[in-house]
Amino acid sequence: SNIEKPKAILIVSAHWESAPITLSNPLAGTPLVYDFSGFDQKFYEMTYQSPDAQELAKKVTALMPDTEQVAMTNRGLDHGAWVPLKVMYPDADIPVLQMSMPTSDPGKLMEIGKRLQPLRDEGVLVIGSGFMVHGLRHATHEMLFFNIIPAWSQEFDAWADEALKRGDIDTLANYKTTAPGMPYAHPTVEHFTPLFVALGAASSPDAKITTAIDGYRFGFSRRSIEVA
Repeated sequence: SNIEKPKAILIVSAHWESAPITLSNPLAGTPLVYDFSGFDQKFYEMTYQSPDAQELAKKVTALMPDTEQVAMTNRGLDHGAWVPLKVMYPDADIPVLQMSMPTSDPGKLMEIGKRLQPLRDEGVLVIGSGFMVHGLRHATHEMLFFNIIPAWSQEFDAWADEALKRGDIDTLANYKTTAPGMPYAHPTVEHFTPLFVALGAASSPDAKITTAIDGYRFGFSRRSIEVA
């Protein structure tokens, strides 16, 4: 990745859908949410002691319209936030704030992203954390143990890649009806919709979109993109 080290990070995760827009606990060392089960004990003992993010919380709140209430909470960072950040920035020396997704409507999520765009000029990294394909309920033994890629995963990934290369937001937004591999690729939509917050926060409508990570894990596309 060519991403410069950000001054702060604002992240939306597939694992926090809540209306109105709600912000995580911005205090230093905000607690982690271990919202998963069946894993080795070491994962429940991991920590990520990020710095104070109260300044970012104030900025996010100020960027939202009067009609968009922003709530505060004591909720910490869920695994859709702290797991990738622990890999990306293991020193935990960057203020991190998590924001809930108040809707699954792509257009509304894009609007929220557009309001966040000024933060990028101040060195804030806006992250949409999900998974390009997340059909867990359709996972098979062959996928989980041999990374066999089912057609619905491959086809959805190729469709998304092509639309992203074209900057075709309308096609992406209509994924429920236009994308091959549905609904297997996303039986529920929350792992795809964070994409629209990130796309909305692009520097311009025709901002360059590049693939930072591709390939498959457990048969699921793990394509991740960077938006200029």
